[in-house]
Amino acid sequence: MAGRRRGRGSNGNQQQGPQKQRGGPRRSVQALREPAAFAKATGCESDIPHEKLTIAQARRGTPAHRPVRVYADGIFDLFHSGHARALMQAKNLFPNTYLIVGVCSDELTHKYKGFTVMTEDERYDALTHCRYVDEVVRDAPWTLTAEFLKKHKIDFVAHDDIPYTSAGSEDVYKHIKEAGMFVATQRTEGISTSDLITRIVRDYDIYVRRNLQRGYTARELNVGFIKENTYRLQNQVDKMKETVRTVEEKSKHFVYRVEEKSQDLIHKWEEKSREFIGNFLELFGPDRAWHAIQERSGRMLQALSPYSSPRGSPSSSPTRRHSVSPNSCPASPSPSPSSLSPPLSPRSPSSQKGTRSSIKAASSHSRNA
Repeated sequence: MAGRRRGRGSNGNQQQGPQKQRGGPRRSVQALREPAAFAKATGCESDIPHEKLTIAQARRGTPAHRPVRVYADGIFDLFHSGHARALMQAKNLFPNTYLIVGVCSDELTHKYKGFTVMTEDERYDALTHCRYVDEVVRDAPWTLTAEFLKKHKIDFVAHDDIPYTSAGSEDVYKHIKEAGMFVATQRTEGISTSDLITRIVRDYDIYVRRNLQRGYTARELNVGFIKENTYRLQNQVDKMKETVRTVEEKSKHFVYRVEEKSQDLIHKWEEKSREFIGNFLELFGPDRAWHAIQERSGRMLQALSPYSSPRGSPSSSPTRRHSVSPNSCPASPSPSPSSLSPPLSPRSPSSQKGTRSSIKAASSHSRNA
């Protein structure tokens, strides 16, 4: 029986995907959207004649109204992928298969195998939600009888080929094999209900602390007072370690960002310093120094000059003009008095002195005459 006969593994690592059917419908898309049905207490009530089939006939294919009824049983505690693979193989044994899954009750399981994690109702319900299952038989028998096979019109029984010793029998499937109704499937190694329970027992402290953190009480976890406080202290220590680790990671990240920013600033400063040095040499280098001095001296002279130079001739300022004597240029016409010297006002002392000297010269000339 898959899941109940052995502690390790379940069927199903050889066949990875469903085979294509050559005839007859499988579960419809609508049926895949709903849970599988539970078998009736009276068994199969179909009116279609149920002739006995051989494996060769079943593999060749059967009519759509006459699917091959395959039965697989087990405990299916903590339903996992190993169980699902076993049922997938059973479903794909023949082109037109109707898969019936039997689940043993808590009473039989605790008597012949041991205590379960899930209750029988939870295990029944889990099987109805497997996509490969068409029908679930509750409170299935531990050993299959001819009456049970006839009641549910079972054609073949699917299970792995390893003999299973239980209930005083060397192999509970021996009579099924002798009747030619047994079809072997392959086991999935590496996962089983016993493996899952072993992991939990091995890491018991971790899971107890986990559930205490999630709000479960010590009484619900069957943990004593001292053990509870020990777990809580360990949780606090782990929190402190996690806090320290977080601070260290943030510090490393901050230092990394500071280094990155400092390198960026140094790079920008180098670029700016090159730009400043280039501008300085361009303004005050040997090729531009004399030009800068001349330009500044010209600006200073213009600022200190009392007269503004005409726009046309900047060198013709009044301070640089000289009076031209009559003897210096005989060929040129005599300049006008206004061009030789600036006009004097009548009231100025120099004009009065010139007038007096001219009067004296005239009087002395008349006397000599």
